[in-house]
Amino acid sequence: MINFEQWEGFEGRIWKEEVNVRDFIQKNYTPYDGDESFLAGPTEATDKLWGALQKLQKAERAKGGVLDMETEVVSGLTAYGPGYIDPELKDLEKVVGLQTDKPLKRAFMPYGGIKMAEQACTTYGYQPSEELHKIFTDYTRTHNQAVFDAYTPEMKAARHTHIITGLPDTYGRGRIVGDYRRVALYGIDALIKFKQEDFANCGDGTMTDDVIRLREEIARQISALKGMKKMAEAYGYDISQPAKNAKEACQWLYFGYLAAIKTQNGAAMSVGRISTFLDIYIQRDLDNGTLTESQAQELIDHMVMKFRMVKFARIPSYNQLFSGDPVWATLEVGGIGMDGRSMVTKNCYRFLHTLENMGPAPEPNLTVLYSSALPENFKKYAAKVSINTSSVQYENDDVMKPVWGDDYSICCCVSATQTGKEMQFFGARANLAKCLLYAINGGVDEKSHEQCGPNYAPITGEYLNYDEVLPKYVKMLDWLAGLYVNVLNLIQYMHDKYYYEEAEMALIDTDVRRTFATGIAGFSHVIDSLSAIKYAKVKVVRDDTGLATGFDVEGDFPKYGNDDDRADEIGVWLLKTFLEMIKKRHTYRNSEATTSILTITSNVVYGKYTGALPDGRAAFTPFAPGANPSYGAEQNGLLASLNSVAKLPYHWALDGISNTQTINPEALGHSEGERVENLVQVLDGYFDQGAHHLNVNVFGKEKLLDAMEHPEKEEYANFTIRVSGYAVKFIDLTREQQMDVISRTCHAVL
Repeated sequence: MINFEQWEGFEGRIWKEEVNVRDFIQKNYTPYDGDESFLAGPTEATDKLWGALQKLQKAERAKGGVLDMETEVVSGLTAYGPGYIDPELKDLEKVVGLQTDKPLKRAFMPYGGIKMAEQACTTYGYQPSEELHKIFTDYTRTHNQAVFDAYTPEMKAARHTHIITGLPDTYGRGRIVGDYRRVALYGIDALIKFKQEDFANCGDGTMTDDVIRLREEIARQISALKGMKKMAEAYGYDISQPAKNAKEACQWLYFGYLAAIKTQNGAAMSVGRISTFLDIYIQRDLDNGTLTESQAQELIDHMVMKFRMVKFARIPSYNQLFSGDPVWATLEVGGIGMDGRSMVTKNCYRFLHTLENMGPAPEPNLTVLYSSALPENFKKYAAKVSINTSSVQYENDDVMKPVWGDDYSICCCVSATQTGKEMQFFGARANLAKCLLYAINGGVDEKSHEQCGPNYAPITGEYLNYDEVLPKYVKMLDWLAGLYVNVLNLIQYMHDKYYYEEAEMALIDTDVRRTFATGIAGFSHVIDSLSAIKYAKVKVVRDDTGLATGFDVEGDFPKYGNDDDRADEIGVWLLKTFLEMIKKRHTYRNSEATTSILTITSNVVYGKYTGALPDGRAAFTPFAPGANPSYGAEQNGLLASLNSVAKLPYHWALDGISNTQTINPEALGHSEGERVENLVQVLDGYFDQGAHHLNVNVFGKEKLLDAMEHPEKEEYANFTIRVSGYAVKFIDLTREQQMDVISRTCHAVL
């Protein structure tokens, strides 16, 4: 057992014997079931710093979305000296640390791919270093180069036609949540010691390839921990020992996260489940009189301010897929412990309160781990903040906890991961709607007219017959699942070899659980297309080569999103079928295969490359996002739509089921109190059915239209909306993405 004077007043034993943050939390946190009346407003320091940051954000927007870029220095733990929001205000910062040496300056990160790093610079008028080009072209390989060297022609074709899109083959894979709390609880020296013990016990001396690889990975992790100490020293902090108070706990934890974002540019660099952990330190300081509530809120405000500043250099194709410059720095509050105690603390309130103290913001991606058993006061406060800011998402703690325990985080948007115990092999989406067209056209791509899929016999009849279409679709779907898994296996192998996440993995158990995350795009359109073929008459429109390019639907058919089992059962079948096809394949490092129904904003790009569908969707127009019903399909109000989505079993989509809904304020009620009550009832009813996720937007289309036409208005500078699993500033979306959001169903009735 180890002990530190910094742990005075903390209870428990197991967490002192091994790295076990969960045990520490369970033994020491203080549940809170009161209301928000204790919360403090922003301090003068917060107002000044946030004001300075907003000026920088405005300048960034005026420059086309990028304020500054590094072109000469490769990002790393110690690549830069200390940086501050404003050097003249640095003494006001209670939590310090920037990705680079200047606020909002984007780092040069070539290990994912030198071409990507250079294109990110040149797109915004910056000229990258010729020397770095030579180094990362002639002298060292990058992940991207290795992947494309190994791709088969079939893989390249699938990528080109966008039947598989959003692959992490040019940048960091992301979706790995380091347990940044460990830095605060144990200090770096103890963490190094634990990793050295793992290294000593790695293998029995027989050097098999898996033992060799793991020993190298542990060595790299230890090196990263040592680098974190040096990084902190640049700011005048010694993080070798545990944090002794709340201020240090926030700072130490943030240094852990800063290490991650300095060394990786993954698509989902989440912060994790930190609120209840930090509450323990804050409560101890409040109890001993060394901290006031105002100072506690200031710490959280300043930490969140730093999370709002995380930026990565991205290329145009990435920005099209994931519009709005997101980082997906997801941060969770709430949840219920395995012992039945609420894990809501005062600090959960403080994190939500940042949306009131500093206004709405997309980052961090604030997520309430929801259960109808949460304290009523907290549910009402979360609902109130949701209604006022549209900056909060909800995920069902009751369905996630049996799988992931009570100390999981959300990596990316809706994907759970055991904090410090698990990492994810993330990888894009398979376009199941395009796959249906491949089944009809015998593997010929409807946009490029190239033979991309296998040359199976096409459907040649004038009308589509359900009994003919379905077996052909299943066969093509199986081909796509096999190709998809192979592509991901290749990418993950090269990631481990050329762009390994040592800083994050240093804060995760050496004996790590690995999940293999796949995803579905075009979900609702496949459901409605198969329903149309089954229950209506679908006539095929062909071009002069005989290729199916359009469909005329005669008669009506049940649509997903109306609580109609005839349609909804097709969705359940589709999810189960695709998952089974994924699971029967070999996955890299024997990882656990999962899938998701989540498109982020890539629903627009997927749609752009997908022809007309039998459900009536026009060619090359956006898909509905995530698990949402198709645009215009919802005819029976919000609750019917939610009921349809709730029928999809979470355990078949452990990577998450994203559902984004926009509600007209009047539909929820005529007063704030009435709206809060009704939203809580909606959430309770939806999640009690076993549904996984809900994004809530409360505004009318008129506001969106005005913001699109008048982005210069001050009221829209931080106008935040939930899209598909994450939030964005509406004015940061492309016009195409804005139009897509506007075209979504805005429910006028519950």
